[in-house]
Amino acid sequence: MRPHLPHAGPAPRVDQCARARDWAEIQERMLVPLYEAVHERLDVGSGTRLLGLGCGSGLALLMAASRGAAVTGVDCRAPERLALARERLLPQAYGSRARAAARIVEGGPEDAADPQAPAYNMVTAFEPIGCLAGDSEGLADLLAAATPLTERGAAVVLAGWGPPERCATSSVLRVAARLADPLRASAGWRPALRDDLEEVAQRAGLRPDGSGRVACPFGYADTESAVRGLKSTDLFDAALAAADHVQVDKELREALHPYRRKDGTVWMPNVFRYLIARTP
Repeated sequence: MRPHLPHAGPAPRVDQCARARDWAEIQERMLVPLYEAVHERLDVGSGTRLLGLGCGSGLALLMAASRGAAVTGVDCRAPERLALARERLLPQAYGSRARAAARIVEGGPEDAADPQAPAYNMVTAFEPIGCLAGDSEGLADLLAAATPLTERGAAVVLAGWGPPERCATSSVLRVAARLADPLRASAGWRPALRDDLEEVAQRAGLRPDGSGRVACPFGYADTESAVRGLKSTDLFDAALAAADHVQVDKELREALHPYRRKDGTVWMPNVFRYLIARTP
């Protein structure tokens, strides 16, 4: 759940390896219902040759590989997450024929080109857009760069946040915007718009071919897990660059309080949207 271009300003002072682990162990699983819905709808299986853009630590790829797909993941932003993806998909660790065909590439789509391999028939960009201003910048170019690697009519999947009134986490993300720029509290946050995904697809030269909505509640064992998980998304980078960790953690805990249940767990209902488009 990161924007496709890095935030402006100084880099936040964080332990990137620890944050990658928090993402893989706490936060990434929140989008499992989205991955499952897309894989089921597109009948991902042994005939699927999938290219995952912004693959991060590779959970969506692992799920597709478990269905028999041959998967390739690319990402140019988070080497720590890519290292975790390689651990998950190492053929010697699992012995699976499908996973043996898996590739994890640091870079862009062009770095995943393989003249000896068949063209991809599915591309995923599961990084949800629609909660930060400018978080779709660069995505259309990324998709356009992937298109030459696909066969004609290949499925391309984009993901986005649902309407703020159906995403409890929206209220928490406003905290990040306020801390990043106290004088313009809403400058970094914006509500998802109905046609966000369609506009990106159009700019990339893709043809929309269906969409859907999926409930993806964010559930955590306790408040501290919620804080760690949300900070691992990179959506708080600008806030961490403008304020210290103590302040960010304090305000996050306060924002999470309405979603804390009697047993101490934190539960935030959310809806995400996906768009299926086709390459020309």
